[in-house]
Amino acid sequence: MISIESKLTAAVQAGVKALYGQDVPEKMVQLQETRAEFEGNLTLVVFPFLKISRKKPEDTAQELGQYLVENVPDVVSRFSVVKGFVNLVIAPALWIQMLEDINNTEKFGFKPVTDESPLVMIEYSSPNTNKPLHLGHVRNNLLGWALANVMEANGNKVVKTNIVNDRGIHICKSMLAWLKYGNGETPESTGKKGDHLIGDYYVAFDKHYRAEVKELAAKFVAEGMDEEAATEKAKQEAPLIVEAHEMLVKWEQNDPEVRALWRKMNEWVYAGFDETYKALGVGFDKIYYESDTYLEGKEKVEEGLEKGFFYRRDDNSVWADLTKEGLDEKLLLRSDGTSVYMTQDIGTAKLRFQDFPIDKMIYVVGNEQNYHFQVLSILLDKLGFKWGKDLVHFSYGMVELPNGKMKSREGTVVDADDLIATMVADAKEMSADKMKKLEGLTEDEANEIARIVGMGALKYFILKVDARKNMLFNPEESIDFNGNTGPFIQYTYARIRSILRKAKELGIRNEELGNLPLDAELADKEISLIQHLNGFTAAVRQAGNDYNPSCIANYCYELVKEYNQFYHDFSVLKEEDEKKKLVRLALSEAVSKVVKNGLGLLGIEVPERM
Repeated sequence: MISIESKLTAAVQAGVKALYGQDVPEKMVQLQETRAEFEGNLTLVVFPFLKISRKKPEDTAQELGQYLVENVPDVVSRFSVVKGFVNLVIAPALWIQMLEDINNTEKFGFKPVTDESPLVMIEYSSPNTNKPLHLGHVRNNLLGWALANVMEANGNKVVKTNIVNDRGIHICKSMLAWLKYGNGETPESTGKKGDHLIGDYYVAFDKHYRAEVKELAAKFVAEGMDEEAATEKAKQEAPLIVEAHEMLVKWEQNDPEVRALWRKMNEWVYAGFDETYKALGVGFDKIYYESDTYLEGKEKVEEGLEKGFFYRRDDNSVWADLTKEGLDEKLLLRSDGTSVYMTQDIGTAKLRFQDFPIDKMIYVVGNEQNYHFQVLSILLDKLGFKWGKDLVHFSYGMVELPNGKMKSREGTVVDADDLIATMVADAKEMSADKMKKLEGLTEDEANEIARIVGMGALKYFILKVDARKNMLFNPEESIDFNGNTGPFIQYTYARIRSILRKAKELGIRNEELGNLPLDAELADKEISLIQHLNGFTAAVRQAGNDYNPSCIANYCYELVKEYNQFYHDFSVLKEEDEKKKLVRLALSEAVSKVVKNGLGLLGIEVPERM
């Protein structure tokens, strides 16, 4: 379908050529929504054409407005001039045609994905296998999933990936604690999800380790050391941490017992993660594991060393000197040859580049890693990855709660599974009165609606905030059926679907809503609503260009607010004029469609009844 803006742009280009004898590019034609205090729907800015017309702004505006009315009356019905601006009133029939197009276009607002589309890879989630997912992971996963949908809606092929941090000292801490205090517990014997079980042992390790440090430090102080030095020495020499490091060395040496335990406990964790991912409605096309990628990274660093990109210090450690780029020196391999996070990311990049013809790589990682990705971009570029220089770090802020930050070692995190269960339970309680009014609703259907509403509340509250900002998550506020919330938008959608079901019962067929009377009268509010619907395409483009899913969330909220005002002011099913009734039903159909598609980009479902 060709948008009104496209038709107008072509007409303005033709007008400039006819009036002033010069071709102008599309980008010179500036159209914007007309300000509320003036008559019109779209406003043409004429200042870019003054050098061509060699006339005053008012005269140029008058001539262009006159040209449009005379030559494209099916697009522009009348105009007015305000200084260097032409306020254009769009022909009513064109709005109706646009409404038809929206209802007849399955993926309105989306660009098609073709064989020639660029391939965008998006990494998100990146969990550690020593603890369950928490609120911070929830924001990460929801942002990653939404961004993947937005990039695909902008005509890109998308590959969703995850890098699982499944090796290192933190993993050994959980393994050692399970060996010492677990008595052979399993997810089956305890009834706990595997990620929760292992997370409990991570917390247990820290508890026992701190007790050992306290006891050792007191001993060192009694022997005459100052308190700070004693504590530092105790942290290094506490038996638990020494054993954990010994276990890590065994893991690195491929010790069969340690590796077998590692595989068993990781499998428990992955099964738990899968349940949480399913509840969140997210997934991945390809999962990479740090235990596979770190060795690849070491190879790539050695290659960079041979080519002179990096250098080796006297202690055998390998570094990158980035001082010429305005940064510092970056450690890539420790003196004992072990890798760091940067090494792992280089190795993961190598494997991904082998697996996929990547055109753009997007990392969804918190803003505390801004510097890391600045460095990674330079290193990947040096190592010959064509997308390295232009990699995108989708940097997002932290999630905090009304009662402060989270600490996973101390077991004070907001667990993702608990949060999901609470949101669904709250939604069921909040919507109980509304659901009592729904005839023939089974308990299973009520539970499903509560799930959709609860998860919609959680996702929308997180995704409506610009990802770059820190945010305060308030579960109570998110579940409200009024205001800028998921349930408010979902409830409006369900109300529209109810209207359309009643219309069907009255014998009004869907085909009629896609074949409207072009001579139907339109009120200003109806035109405004169609214009807002038309803006969905721009919202999708902006969300993709800015890597900002919140554009979609806030667009949906504004659209629903405008529809509710329309519904308050105008009759739909009770309208006696059949043409007006059809147009208003078509408007309702279009709003429900765009809301469903918009929320769908955010991973939010919509209930047909509520």
